Amino acid sequence: MADNYLDKKLEDYKARSAGAGAARKQATTFSALLAKNRSCRGYDSSFIVRDDQLRSIIEVNTKIPSARNAQVLRFRPVSSSEAAKVLPHIRLGGALPHLHLPLPGTEPNAFIIICTTVAPDKNIYIDLGISAQSMLLRATEMGLAGICIGAFDKECIKREFSLEYEPLMVLAIGRSCEDIRLVDIDEGEDKKYYRNDGVHYVPKLRVDNLIIK
Repeated sequence: MADNYLDKKLEDYKARSAGAGAARKQATTFSALLAKNRSCRGYDSSFIVRDDQLRSIIEVNTKIPSARNAQVLRFRPVSSSEAAKVLPHIRLGGALPHLHLPLPGTEPNAFIIICTTVAPDKNIYIDLGISAQSMLLRATEMGLAGICIGAFDKECIKREFSLEYEPLMVLAIGRSCEDIRLVDIDEGEDKKYYRNDGVHYVPKLRVDNLIIK
């Protein structure tokens, strides 16, 4: 009886240890994904995003929250054969207008156009933020990169793709060719991203600045 008791306690201990290890590993993985998931404005033109990769990224929307569970967002994948129809109608790098991003030869060759089936309201934009972040995290997990593009010509995009619904945002997807680094800052310091010697720096407030005391 004592032997069975000790065996059971040992099994319980191993199970708890394994669970704790898995939790630590998951937390580290999520933290790494967040750090790596940066807005990318330059892409490896030799890498072509596949249709199944775009589909896999869009598929996260079958698992994420939706305000009132309305699920009104729809997605138009754009592969390399159609990318030229998007490029003239988007603008990247608003804080670095002198660079005219993306630099020649680093244009994205795949996109996801996010549309809404109903008139936009507060809940739609909540869904949009959850959706865009979730899809970019999925792309990062797959070894890809992306960026949310809100600066685009909606009417041109709608016309180019004969969209039935209103486009809200365009995601660019591809393999990054940029060196992007986070920089810790305090409240009151400049939050604009900048470039120095080819490195793209993104200032982020420290957690102490975010917590209301």
